[in-house]
Amino acid sequence: MTSVLPLSKARRYERIGLRQGLLVAWQSPGRRTVSRLATLGLGGVFIEAAEPAATGEGIKLLFRVAGGDVNARALVRDSRPGKGMGVEFISMRPEDRGRLGRLVRKLLAIPLREKEQFA
Repeated sequence: MTSVLPLSKARRYERIGLRQGLLVAWQSPGRRTVSRLATLGLGGVFIEAAEPAATGEGIKLLFRVAGGDVNARALVRDSRPGKGMGVEFISMRPEDRGRLGRLVRKLLAIPLREKEQFA
């Protein structure tokens, strides 16, 4: 199931909670791994990871959505060992941004019960 999380004053974009998160491949200096996305938004994601990258570290992300892959560079804004990390997108090609935007709009537009099949 997915849910729309409240928009705080510090956030520019809504976040969508993903009960069965999308798989995401991510790479930090010296490490590559696969985890799950817990939340998704146009400005960034929360990645579930037992050993997340450190706050302030730059990472590369790759995850698959309808229509193709989304590749992005991101900056770790919040790192919580044993839980995961909140990352902010800092670079993404226009076609990747378009695929991400279409998914976010679709998830925000459909009833909660139906969102499970997309996440």
